[in-house]
Amino acid sequence: MKRIGILTAGGDTPALNATIAGAVQRANQARVEVFGIIKGFSGLLNPQVPHVHLNPLFQAIPELDPTRGGTILGASRDYVDSADTETIGRVAERLKQLKVDGLVCVGGDGTLNGMQPLSNHLPVVLAPKTIDNDLGLNYSNEASDWYREPDSSHPKGYVTKKRPERAFGLDDMINYVTPGFATAVYVSSLSVQRIRTTAESHRRIAIIEVMGRDCGMISLATAYGQPDIILVPESPVEAGPLVDQVHAVLDVQKHAVLCVSEGIVDTQGQILGAMSASQDPAGNIQYTGAAQAVKRLLVDQIGDAFFTRQRRNESANAAIFVRKIGHTQRGGRPILFDRFYASQLGGKAVELLLQGLHNCVATLQYRNGGFVLDSIDANKLRDHWGNIHARPLSPSFYDPTRFQPSAKGIEYLRTIFNHALGVDDIESMRTIFDTGNLIHPYDSVNVDITKRILRVDPS
Repeated sequence: MKRIGILTAGGDTPALNATIAGAVQRANQARVEVFGIIKGFSGLLNPQVPHVHLNPLFQAIPELDPTRGGTILGASRDYVDSADTETIGRVAERLKQLKVDGLVCVGGDGTLNGMQPLSNHLPVVLAPKTIDNDLGLNYSNEASDWYREPDSSHPKGYVTKKRPERAFGLDDMINYVTPGFATAVYVSSLSVQRIRTTAESHRRIAIIEVMGRDCGMISLATAYGQPDIILVPESPVEAGPLVDQVHAVLDVQKHAVLCVSEGIVDTQGQILGAMSASQDPAGNIQYTGAAQAVKRLLVDQIGDAFFTRQRRNESANAAIFVRKIGHTQRGGRPILFDRFYASQLGGKAVELLLQGLHNCVATLQYRNGGFVLDSIDANKLRDHWGNIHARPLSPSFYDPTRFQPSAKGIEYLRTIFNHALGVDDIESMRTIFDTGNLIHPYDSVNVDITKRILRVDPS
């Protein structure tokens, strides 16, 4: 193998450049050229296939900085439709024009779906990333636990459900943690700490919404920010116990902080937040308003009198406020854990290609108290009907009576975050008040990368 391609697809994470850097470093050792495809699958759909030579003379280009958030290659949510064989054929021909012998795709389940149609034309592997930490399995045969139940009210005539999980140990988890998750949790935990002081000072209730459409991993791990109550999609929200817990917290400390995942559901399984009419290009439904829905529930259940009687505010509506962290979690400098293991997984993906492995996913496993690199056949993540499901937060990780991580959940988080920060992460904070920031405009890496972009002749 003399030349490989690499692309970053789907939503951005803080660790993408670190993944690319790890892939380039391993390729340099093997004397393999690396061409970065601009804007993910969108670049492959472009007849000119804009690309950048990432390691001329087997040296990484200076723009490739693993401490930089986002991706110097750009990303998009465009994907190759597996049923569109004509387009897939054209994409494969373009990669052949580039003399690419193999392709590394950096992404999540959407990227994996987009990658696999190309696997009939050239070797492809996935280097995983997603801030939601939902790409993988809690145990090896979890994908077989999904089943279809007839439902005439559903457009497809059925609904997909999952059987109760079997007991598993942390060593059983496939792809233990994905790059981007640790930094997202770092951001959300800091946000909870900062928002709390306002709630504490004014005797109010703060409801903080974090990402997590189908998986509550981010919300669970935001326990590091010490929210009083955590709500996750895997545990339906019951009004009575929730209100009782809020009252109990208010009685003790006069304020409360709730951290909620965007995809939380009620006891009927309905999404509490509104669902917009549109979907993103990967087919993901956009949920909005989970925190607002919880606020409405608390306003109705607690009522104005509780707050006016204690002179804490003029109404329940005024006493309860909502903050949505949103895309802040996706950006900025990755912390040490993400930088290191993203780089390792990028290198592992290249190693898989060099070893002749194909259509598989580089994984990070937890073994004997430490992390090791491994891989899994991509089809092992699919159910009987070929679908990939978001790895759910295991019920064993969450205590619904306390609205906090369980003992097992705490142990899981501890293995990731005990040494997640490095000294340079703390020192990097000093640069925010560099006087040069007041004088010089922002120097976007896009400017320099644009000068490096090459294109093929479509003719």
